[in-house]
Amino acid sequence: MRTYIGSHRVVNATEFEELALGFDELPTGIDRDLFRGPLTPETPQERAARLDVAREVIAELAAQGEGGDEVAAWDALYADALTRTVPFLRAAGRSAQAGEVAA
Repeated sequence: MRTYIGSHRVVNATEFEELALGFDELPTGIDRDLFRGPLTPETPQERAARLDVAREVIAELAAQGEGGDEVAAWDALYADALTRTVPFLRAAGRSAQAGEVAA
């Protein structure tokens, strides 16, 4: 089975995500989990350390953006937005644990 978004043929899951959600990959070596958090629970210390590193990376990207690198500026905005999201699977797991019933 082939998957298309618009006229573009999707060849892998990452490309599907990029095309479907309308964003490009973060710079090489930067993991989305750094900004949005892992799917598994993390301790308060792990969360604090992860968010400290994420803030530093966002600050570096923003500084590069102010220096004229438009891609870095957009990456900083995207990474910052990811810090305010929760992976769907983790959010769904919390709902099930809390005993909530889907409507």
